[in-house]
Amino acid sequence: MRPLTIVSATGMLGSGFRAGSMAQAVAEGARLIGCDAGTTDGGPHYLATGTAAFSAAALGRDLEVMLDCGIPAGVPVVIGSAGMSGCDAGVDYLSGLVRAILRRQGRHARVARIYAEVPARVVHDHLARDAAAPLRPSPALTPEAVDQSVRIVAVMGVEPLQAALAEGAQVVIAGRCTDAAIFAALPLMEGHAAGPAWHLGKILECGAAAVEQRSAPDCMLGILDADGFEVRPLRPDYRCTPQSVASHALYETADPLTVVEPSGTLSLRDSRYRAVSERAVRVPGSRFLSAARHSNKIEGVRLCGHSTVVFGAVRDPYILGQLDGWLDGLDGLVRTRLADVASPGAYEIVTHVYGRDGVMGPAEPTPRVEGHEVAILWNVIADTQPLAESIAPSLCHLALHNPIGKWSGLITGVALPFSPAHVNRGPVYEYHLNHVLYPDTPTSLFRTEVEDV
Repeated sequence: MRPLTIVSATGMLGSGFRAGSMAQAVAEGARLIGCDAGTTDGGPHYLATGTAAFSAAALGRDLEVMLDCGIPAGVPVVIGSAGMSGCDAGVDYLSGLVRAILRRQGRHARVARIYAEVPARVVHDHLARDAAAPLRPSPALTPEAVDQSVRIVAVMGVEPLQAALAEGAQVVIAGRCTDAAIFAALPLMEGHAAGPAWHLGKILECGAAAVEQRSAPDCMLGILDADGFEVRPLRPDYRCTPQSVASHALYETADPLTVVEPSGTLSLRDSRYRAVSERAVRVPGSRFLSAARHSNKIEGVRLCGHSTVVFGAVRDPYILGQLDGWLDGLDGLVRTRLADVASPGAYEIVTHVYGRDGVMGPAEPTPRVEGHEVAILWNVIADTQPLAESIAPSLCHLALHNPIGKWSGLITGVALPFSPAHVNRGPVYEYHLNHVLYPDTPTSLFRTEVEDV
């Protein structure tokens, strides 16, 4: 079997890469251009609202370079998790950008759109057939949780992508998709061993992130052969080392030796990493264990409420010395003040203390103030935006003058950087579906539309 060369444009569509790197990859014989366009890292907002994180200008620039290099050379361009969350609106948004670019370039291409949103009724049907299960640490899936969802997407594997490529698609805009599937789909179609194909996809998922030190996003080249694969950056001042490539297995995985995909599990226990030049690493030994039952993860979000935030800073050493008591006292004052205005169940106030445990919260192993100041973020989440906005000024006023035992008279203990001190964030959401469905076929949760542009 002849080697297969694949290029990953960048770790996230819209984050940028060098046009010269992409052109070089195609000149060296790349037969697939792939790019991940989404993630859950940005939180539930993007799935709930169907919006993208990067601007149309940033996304369009990356797409234009990929299409400009790929279409004339007959190299398919595959995008996964379109529009950040992989929802249907994201697929349509990126497809619209692609359509405009092709028309501006005067080029023709067959474009496949793969939609990944799952209607609630479909999830209910799987639940009723005992074809659904939770992923740790999520609770069991319930009909109530399904009905609370603003949007639900299923995470596809290689099969819908392969079906689109088999129909002659030159551009594939896919909804929510596992990162590695973007790059494993074509090799598996052509009969390459599953272990190296999936492992290469895992390495290429973030572009040049698996180099020794990445100062800016760029492309990464992968070459599959019968026994394994080789990876190499396109930017001349980047280099891969055995450690940098092996360490990418630690990224976004619960277990650095196994990566679970819809159709099975990638095992890295026998993988070996060897430098074949100053900039390239070869990896043999990866294995893929097929699952007895195909599964697709689903991701769902629901509305939590409406948020108004207050940001302030405390430098007073007496307050810092009794910070927990000061915060508890403030909480009591706020609840007393609001007793005649709002029922306790209609709002909550979440406090983050940066400089102590604001990043990790209860998981922080050293929850103490060691510096001379802390920043405090109060997040008021209420049933409605007007209620949240009405609570914030009361919270702000009480925080400013919350007394402590070391002081006499009225004190002002919080520095506020903004006027007004509160900022409305609007509706806020949370992920609440982290489950798998066992579909009838690997493509049954997804629908594909093909268009000649």
